[in-house]
Amino acid sequence: MSEPDAAGPIPADGATSIDLNKEPGAVATAPDPATAITDFGIDTATPSTREALRDYVIQLRAGEIGSLPAILGLVALVVLFSILSDVFFSLNNIANLLAQGAGQTIIAMGIVFVLLIGEIDLSAGTASGVAGAVLALHYVENGNLLTGMGSTVFYVFLALLLLAALLAGLLRVWPGVGLSLLGVALTVFGFHANPWGEMLLAVCVGAAIGCITGFLIANIGMPSFVVTLALFLAWQGVILQLIGEGGVLGISSSHVLDQVANGNLSTLGSWALCVVAAGGYAAVALGGHAMRRRRGLVTSPTPLVVAKVVGLSGFAIVVTILLTVNRSPSTLIEISGIPYVVPIVLALLVVGTYVLRRTTYGRHIYAVGGNAEAARRAGINVTQLRASVFVICSSCAAVGAIVYSSKVGSVDPQAGGLNTLLFAVGAAVIGGTSLFGGKGRVADAVIGGAVLAVVSNGLGLLQQPAAVVSIVTGLVLLLAATVDALSRRRAAITHR
Repeated sequence: MSEPDAAGPIPADGATSIDLNKEPGAVATAPDPATAITDFGIDTATPSTREALRDYVIQLRAGEIGSLPAILGLVALVVLFSILSDVFFSLNNIANLLAQGAGQTIIAMGIVFVLLIGEIDLSAGTASGVAGAVLALHYVENGNLLTGMGSTVFYVFLALLLLAALLAGLLRVWPGVGLSLLGVALTVFGFHANPWGEMLLAVCVGAAIGCITGFLIANIGMPSFVVTLALFLAWQGVILQLIGEGGVLGISSSHVLDQVANGNLSTLGSWALCVVAAGGYAAVALGGHAMRRRRGLVTSPTPLVVAKVVGLSGFAIVVTILLTVNRSPSTLIEISGIPYVVPIVLALLVVGTYVLRRTTYGRHIYAVGGNAEAARRAGINVTQLRASVFVICSSCAAVGAIVYSSKVGSVDPQAGGLNTLLFAVGAAVIGGTSLFGGKGRVADAVIGGAVLAVVSNGLGLLQQPAAVVSIVTGLVLLLAATVDALSRRRAAITHR
């Protein structure tokens, strides 16, 4: 066998070769820059369409399945219910379907942030109920919370808002501080019944709840399951205290509050939303793709990017065409346009996606979810970050409360109860967010929420009892959790 060349080639991994014939302490010859670039060519070469599809299949086999099961399940459910019910694809039902699960979907968007760091928030449902109860009580009492709550409860409420601001300040979660203090100001200085002010107050209450939850979990170190389960029960008692046993606070008499979930954009507004949503997505996708190509970075093949943009834009146009047709069963009134909940969900989706994908804060969330100790050693303030995601979660829960309270037109002692929480967590998990942390997107909550809305809507059209709806929903959630566990096991085996 021939002897190895003393000036052998530089290893493919970029490490400097070691010449055993050199004297100890001698400096190795620096690699040629052109050779180094060639060695790393695979890191800057954009794959062809065939190669990209092949790599995607390899990722699926390795357990990186993302939202694919939820999307396939959604398509299958739509096809099934369209066959079993003639009403499923009616324009009225399509519009109702968009609004039916919007509240739970918005709550699920906030839960995604908590799940990404490997925690759980079982109090998100009743936290949304508290926010909804404060909103409704303020409206019914024409802004006089002191009379509506009673002096003792009112001052305890103020004390909790101040405590939340203090705890958030200790952890330097400044949005939580600001919203909690704003809630104090709105409560102390007061204002007459105003739907916009009441919706803002509800979000402030949600953020304050998140500050308290986040402090107990992140700073004191209590398990999130125990803390949020205890708060689930506590907030349920608060709702009962604010509304009264057997009581109902109606809000449908407020045009603005009623229209949040029951109103529609005008035809012009619907098309404007379509242009902004489709055009914005196209600009971001194609602009980012072009920029990466100019800089010589890895990017998806151009045909796949264009196909995705065309497909989503076409879908948006078709939906807009359908929803701008008059769908009223009566000739006396006209009902048309995209429901208001659609731009609300889209706005939260865009903001949440931007935060997770384009900001340092978002990257830190994934880092903590992947390995909290490694993230801490890398300089990430894990305590502050863990507390902040609970503020986001409870704030989204308050927005969800506004939407589902508007849908039913009232708030009762069961607001945000068990089904609301379980459907919200289920939506995030069914959509593809992992219960083990480090994997998921805000879009997963939207996909999972669509699956649950289709299940509930379709079984309702088939006049199935509530027991069947609960059984089917539970089986869908169990299937999603099983797929998540199996995919993680497959990924672990592949990466060994």
